[in-house]
Amino acid sequence: MTRRMNEPTPLIKCRQLTLGYGSKDIVRDLDYEVNVEDYLCIIGRNGSGKTTFLRGLAGLLSPKSGSIELCDGLKRSEIGFLPQMNVVQKDFPASVREVVLSGNLSRLGHRPFYGKEEKARAKKNMERMSISELADKSYRNLSGGQQQRVLLARALCATSKMLLLDEPVTGLDPRVTSEFYELIKRLNRGNPEKGTEPITIIMISHDIREAVEQASHILHIDKERQFFGTVEEYKKSDAWKMFK
Repeated sequence: MTRRMNEPTPLIKCRQLTLGYGSKDIVRDLDYEVNVEDYLCIIGRNGSGKTTFLRGLAGLLSPKSGSIELCDGLKRSEIGFLPQMNVVQKDFPASVREVVLSGNLSRLGHRPFYGKEEKARAKKNMERMSISELADKSYRNLSGGQQQRVLLARALCATSKMLLLDEPVTGLDPRVTSEFYELIKRLNRGNPEKGTEPITIIMISHDIREAVEQASHILHIDKERQFFGTVEEYKKSDAWKMFK
């Protein structure tokens, strides 16, 4: 079938997707598509299944029923994932360069060492995140905002197509939070002059107003109702009226 000009290109299709743990279903019957260059924000109350859904997309949790289909040549190893920051991550005893390089692990295959390509990719993404001058510093001694930039550079080493982010600004001060949101927006748009393609973003956020400002699409997961659509459609929905 010939694709019409400007027709969206799906990257992920969820079909009647149910995810959960053991006998407990956390999210049920999700039926959505995420397209190339989308910026999708996932919102909802605590315990509604946002992180569970993201773990399913990342391949860390198998569907209980339904399916997650990767499209347009996307491979699971090409999805960059920035999970919620935890105490172990904050105190990781390695240099910034080593942490960023580790994002290339899926590219090594059976090779035991990083090659020129992986080192060049790490260097490029450190430059992209403006952390090149931190390369030899200990990751554990960085500020929270710097650590998130390092982890984002690491995630970018795994992908040029899609990033999954689970509440990436939690614990950051307002100024750093604003800078980080701006950084994500630039990644989504890409920069042809610098040879960077747009990256599809799927991000969990508790900052509803910021999500509506930044995103192109909203997935609102709640026990009573679900919503998926553009930001403009969301602002007219009952889900938005109740949640705000």
